[in-house]
Amino acid sequence: MDEYMLIFRHQDGTKIASPEQIQIWMKQTMDWIGGISAQGKFVEGNGLPFDDSKVVWHQGVVTDGPFGEIKETIGGYIVVKAGSIEEAVEFAKGCPVLQGDGNSVEVRKIAKGDGVHK
Repeated sequence: MDEYMLIFRHQDGTKIASPEQIQIWMKQTMDWIGGISAQGKFVEGNGLPFDDSKVVWHQGVVTDGPFGEIKETIGGYIVVKAGSIEEAVEFAKGCPVLQGDGNSVEVRKIAKGDGVHK
């Protein structure tokens, strides 16, 4: 069984929703993760706050924020165990992040044990 990272790309919820709506989204997300965990397929995950972040560019240039002039950014991730990319994609399809127009979940296999990565 391989591990896959599900990367959540979305707008900063605090700029588009009330605190009550954010709490609803968080509960939906925790319930979704709980369903994956109940199958023994959840490995880890974290949110990535938008505040107090920096981007380091070529030649040591540092800018504020995780994003420039874009609508969405990486808001968090989870790692799941799956027998195939298709199974990991099925987990991603249930992610509450996808309720937002333009939001996405990127699914990437974690490279380890491939002879290049440890």
